Amino acid sequence: MTAIPDIRVAPRWRRSRALLSVLGQLPLTGKIGLAILVFWLLVLITISVLPLPDPLAMAGRRLQSPSFEFWLGTDALGRDVFSRTLWGSVYTIPIAFAVVLSAVVIGSFMGAIAGYSGRWADSVIMRAADVTLSFPPILLAMTVAATLGPGLSNAAVAMVIVWWPIYARLMRAQVLEVRTREHVEAAIAGGAGRMRVLRVHILPLCWTPTLINATMDFGQVALLAASLSFIGLGASPPTPEWGSMISEGAIRFYSWWIATGPGLAILSIVLATSFLGDGLRDIFDRRSRT
Repeated sequence: MTAIPDIRVAPRWRRSRALLSVLGQLPLTGKIGLAILVFWLLVLITISVLPLPDPLAMAGRRLQSPSFEFWLGTDALGRDVFSRTLWGSVYTIPIAFAVVLSAVVIGSFMGAIAGYSGRWADSVIMRAADVTLSFPPILLAMTVAATLGPGLSNAAVAMVIVWWPIYARLMRAQVLEVRTREHVEAAIAGGAGRMRVLRVHILPLCWTPTLINATMDFGQVALLAASLSFIGLGASPPTPEWGSMISEGAIRFYSWWIATGPGLAILSIVLATSFLGDGLRDIFDRRSRT
């Protein structure tokens, strides 16, 4: 059986090598998901130099069906849907990344405090998380976004509020499990301070479930961001954001191509992160390996 490198505790100069080894052990679906994410990352990086029509330019040929000239047709203002779909990655992907990163940082910090400190800190943080999780995510995000006002930044804040309790509860559970291990008790007996024990001996062993969950949540966050834009609480026209493009396509139902491009883009992101997350979970879940 091939050993799995532990990238959580490996020396820094070995982490890149260990990461490549882990990615090489991904199942086929995981590699497909990784390839899709790499494709969108390359689009995001090179979009400004790609030979694409201006996503805001009105070509004058309204509601043209897909053709060799317009691969995904044009919308009601004559704008190229294919170009707008690729440019949509500039708005959706960075927002989703920022939301997931913020939720992981805030939630993990709060969960670590709750799990290690216990007592009143645990009660206060977990009750706040329970109250937040008691609301349906889309309803809570809509309420916060509507209160703050339309805009991608306000939508991002709303999504962070929705997502941080998930990581708080996940990190708390990991900390509670790791803190009872022998190496932690030995460090405490050796005179290590509480913060050092948490930072050096507990947290490095708690990140794997969090990172896997964050990978799978990335697509869900992108979907929620598009949903908020769809109902007018995210990006505003003429921004080529996937949710607002689908909203326009829903109004003009028979011009099916307007929503097809952004819809497939969102679908690819959701499937890719699900495939990659499942693959990473299979690798690191040693209980499922024989």
